[in-house]
Amino acid sequence: MTSYQDLIEDIAGRIIEAKGCSVALTGAGISTPSGIPDFRSPGGLWSRIDPSIFDISYFHSRPDISWLYYKQLIEELEGKQPNPAHKALAQLEEMGLLKAVITQNIDALHQKAGNKKVLEIHGNAYRAVCTSCGARYSIYEALEKISRGKAPSCSKCGGLLKPDVVFFGEPLPYRVYMDSLELARTCRVFISIGSSLVVQPAASLPWHAHSSGASLVIINLQETPLDSLADIVIHDRVERVLPEIVQAIRRRIGVS
Repeated sequence: MTSYQDLIEDIAGRIIEAKGCSVALTGAGISTPSGIPDFRSPGGLWSRIDPSIFDISYFHSRPDISWLYYKQLIEELEGKQPNPAHKALAQLEEMGLLKAVITQNIDALHQKAGNKKVLEIHGNAYRAVCTSCGARYSIYEALEKISRGKAPSCSKCGGLLKPDVVFFGEPLPYRVYMDSLELARTCRVFISIGSSLVVQPAASLPWHAHSSGASLVIINLQETPLDSLADIVIHDRVERVLPEIVQAIRRRIGVS
C-alpha cells in the first residue's frame, strides 16, 4: 500500500514535471478551515436560510428581501482570512508551477492569499452588477445604496443591482467557464481540492482534464464520485496536504 508521504512526493513530482502546466480546481472544502462553512453542511447558510431566496426568479420578484439576506452572507464572510491551503496555491503560482486556480467559491480568499490568475466560475461575493446596463460596483457601494429596505439601484441608469454571483437557475458566466474548460483540456496536471465534485458543470472539469491526458489528483476530506478516475487520491485536510506538497517541491528543486 502506498504511504501518505509517497503520495505527497508523487504529486510534487508530477507538478514539477508539468513545468507550469498545472491547474487547480477548488471547492468549499478549501475555505472551511478559514471559518467559512460549506453552505450545504450542518450549520451552513442553507440550514438557516431557505436557499430558494437565492433563486434568480425569487430575486427578480422580491429583490428587496434577497438583498437583505445577501447582506447577512457578506457579514459572515467579513474578516475571514486565507488558510495554509490558499497560501500554498499562491506559493505554487509564485514559483511558476501553477497556471491558474479555478474556484467554485465566491469568497475571494485566493486573491487575498496572493493568487493572480483566479477564475471564479460562481462569481465574486464582493461585487455587484447592474442587471440593465452591466455597470459594476463593489458590494459595499451596493449595500450603501440600500435605502429603507429597498434593493440598490444603478447610479448610471437606475437599473436593479444584483450581487455578482451565480444564483440558482442562472447559467455560469460563459467566458469564465469556457476559459476554465480550456485550461482543463490543455493542462498536464489537474488538482481538485476541497470539492465534492457533485455540483455541475464544475464537477465535469476534472473529467475533461483526465480525458485529455492530464494527471488527475483529488484532495478532499470525503470521497468524491471521481475518485476511481483519479491517478492520486488523498482523503485528508487540504490545509495539511497542500503545504506538504509545496515543501516536497521545494526540497526537490532546492528552493528554501
